[in-house]
Amino acid sequence: MSEWSNSRIPSQGVSEQTPPAAAPVALGDGNAEALGRSESAALVREHLVCYPNAVRVPTNGLELYIVRDFLTVEECRSLITLIDASRVPSPVVSDDPVPSYRTSETCYLYAGPDAVTVVESKLDRLTALDPSHGEALQGQRYAVGQEFKPHHDFFDTTQLYWKDQVSIGGQRTWSAMTFLNEPEAGGRTNFPAASVMIAPKAGNLVIWNNMDAYGAPNMGSLHQGMPVEQGVKYVLTKWYRERPWCP
Repeated sequence: MSEWSNSRIPSQGVSEQTPPAAAPVALGDGNAEALGRSESAALVREHLVCYPNAVRVPTNGLELYIVRDFLTVEECRSLITLIDASRVPSPVVSDDPVPSYRTSETCYLYAGPDAVTVVESKLDRLTALDPSHGEALQGQRYAVGQEFKPHHDFFDTTQLYWKDQVSIGGQRTWSAMTFLNEPEAGGRTNFPAASVMIAPKAGNLVIWNNMDAYGAPNMGSLHQGMPVEQGVKYVLTKWYRERPWCP
């Protein structure tokens, strides 16, 4: 298992690497949809190569990057204040949600506050994705013992809930998560299939492609928010769809 902390992140930019090879897995997707996701991913990759303090994490079967100091300390504090003001129990998209699966609290951060405008603008520059494809920002708060057990961010197209997701933007492609603080212990983000574990560091962003090299859902994108052992953890999450998000 490779452990990534702030001290391990180089100061140089992302190395240009070919996306990991993977066997095509359709999971209900058509060839046209998969091709569109693959082409979109190539554009994101181009921008990540040039973005300051971005580095690609060496993994097998997963396209994963870390951007150091993506947000300033002041920006992180402002977002934490917004999260604490409006947090509610975190939801799960599933046909049969399990309450103990995701035990954090969530705050939806819509346009308006300056801190939200700043982070949305930075994400636009980072990914070059059409802003209309991005879901609303979510802030999460994890107290001691709270976690998000192993899961994928992409949608299972064999489940009933997929019919609703098709009409509001379709498949989730990229996930971008920023650590807003550092708990005293625990709270790492684990990618078990890729053998990578990332320690929380305030301001650092983790971004990964939920699709494989063919544009199909990548089972290797399995990840989890490990339980906080001491203190509290705050993160900011942005998910992107293959089409404009229209809830």
